[in-house]
Amino acid sequence: MPYPLATNTWDNDEHEAIKRVINSGNFTMGREVSNFEKIFSEYHKRKYAVMVNSGSSANLLMVASLFFKKDSPLQPGDEVIVPAISWSTTYTPLSQYGLKIKFVDVDINTMNFDLEQLSAAISEETRLILAVNLLGNPNNFNKIDAIIKGRNIYLIEDNCESLGAEFSGKKTGSFGFLSSFSCFFSHHISTMEGGLILTDDEEIYHVLLCLRAHGWTRDLPTKNLLTGFKSEDPFEESFKFILPGYNVRPLEFSGAIGVEQLKKLPLFLAERRKNAEIFKNIMGGHPRIIIQTEIGNSSWFGFSLIVRPDIDYSRNQLREFLDKNGFEYRPIVAGNFTEQKVLEYMNFKCVGSLKNARHIQRNGLFIGNHHQDFSSKLHLLNAL
Repeated sequence: MPYPLATNTWDNDEHEAIKRVINSGNFTMGREVSNFEKIFSEYHKRKYAVMVNSGSSANLLMVASLFFKKDSPLQPGDEVIVPAISWSTTYTPLSQYGLKIKFVDVDINTMNFDLEQLSAAISEETRLILAVNLLGNPNNFNKIDAIIKGRNIYLIEDNCESLGAEFSGKKTGSFGFLSSFSCFFSHHISTMEGGLILTDDEEIYHVLLCLRAHGWTRDLPTKNLLTGFKSEDPFEESFKFILPGYNVRPLEFSGAIGVEQLKKLPLFLAERRKNAEIFKNIMGGHPRIIIQTEIGNSSWFGFSLIVRPDIDYSRNQLREFLDKNGFEYRPIVAGNFTEQKVLEYMNFKCVGSLKNARHIQRNGLFIGNHHQDFSSKLHLLNAL
């Protein structure tokens, strides 16, 4: 495949990190993970980071933690507003914790929230907004903050596709009360499998530590906001369970690799943005294709291609062109999620017809972006 969806970002640094863990003899979550969490939170200028085994698990714990906070902001039956386009595990934790999901349309150009629809969708039952920064593109958080100002509504972010993106001088993942990240192979950094959650709230941080590993107290600080003080006898704290938790711990390998990958992230982002400038110069204003309009400073996870409405051209024709020229491609995330069969198991409603999400479902796809110069391949799009 001359132009794959994603390429390997590892070199000898990651291989040496793996050897370091092997030589240590400790493969389960430990110092390497803690070190990665520390530098990841510092990179985002947030107080706390919790690493887990995937971005999906990060979303699960992010939602779960809100139910176990003292004076919890959420109860089963509360309403959460989400964009109609994202990944399956953006939505499933919301359903699993009994929230009513309200889908609103996306802007066909940015593919993030249609902000007019978001504002109109808020009701007396709305307690949570989950903003998804899609394909590297930030939401307009100034406008979202203005919409929810003075209301009893929490904002959280699914930032799994947008590590390193910025809006108003702040990195995405630092706007929500909580935010989630993915470090899967095709993402901006890769730690085998892996994900993270960020927050500035100490109590939520302690809840996340507990939920990540069985619901036990073992990983909590001696003085904490869940139990007050832990026993100084490790035996007593070995198997003490206080929350209905999971086991979504990462491996030490992933933490060690993450440290090396984060060092390289500025270079990865620089190359992705160089590729993006070439892509925009080629495809901006195309007569048949809409490309994503950048909000703030995107980290350009990939390059979307959406066939314009009401023209004599089809997505199948676009696919034929991409196949002929060696481009790997995928649907735009999970497309319009309200058309997925799994919705049969969820409590949800849609605001309006979701016109843009439906159009993207039938007429959109995306190709990959990379951490290296792919300009020669991108120039093939001149013939589109």
